[in-house]
Amino acid sequence: MSESGKKVVVLDASAFISGLDPLSISHEQYTPPAVQQELKEKSMATVRLKMASESGKLKIREANQQFLEKAKESAALVGDAFFLSEADVQVLALALELKSQGMSPLIATDDYSIQNVANQLGIEFASLATFGIRRRLNWIRYCPACGKKYPATFSSKSCTVCGTMLKRKALRKNTA
Repeated sequence: MSESGKKVVVLDASAFISGLDPLSISHEQYTPPAVQQELKEKSMATVRLKMASESGKLKIREANQQFLEKAKESAALVGDAFFLSEADVQVLALALELKSQGMSPLIATDDYSIQNVANQLGIEFASLATFGIRRRLNWIRYCPACGKKYPATFSSKSCTVCGTMLKRKALRKNTA
């Protein structure tokens, strides 16, 4: 199933929340089921998603497990894994799967972590209500109290030395 170069749009929850109307986009559109669960019930964002889906303009589709794993690996590589929701990972995985099928996906999102990982994966993205990232960031987590540094993939929210909540900062900058 190769649709070489066909431009498609993958929508994140922030696209619906920021007011994007999927019915006004000419390209084929996709979103994973988890995005619908991130939207508030009876909100305009949910109405937009539902109308686009019922009209056939928006396809709600789950990504294959292998693409979910690849999206998680890339998120861990740049240090955003800890900051992505399950829906965010599904958006990235779905775009990656569509890309593997020869399509040219564009993720519509204002989420900086999604943009950062999409850049790592070589997937285009477009911001809607924000400026978006200008360059890819690799993160490190640290304790603001005692200064202990942790890899971005460190799973605890607090410092193992003093118990203070960890923060993150950019480790090094790459051009996007």
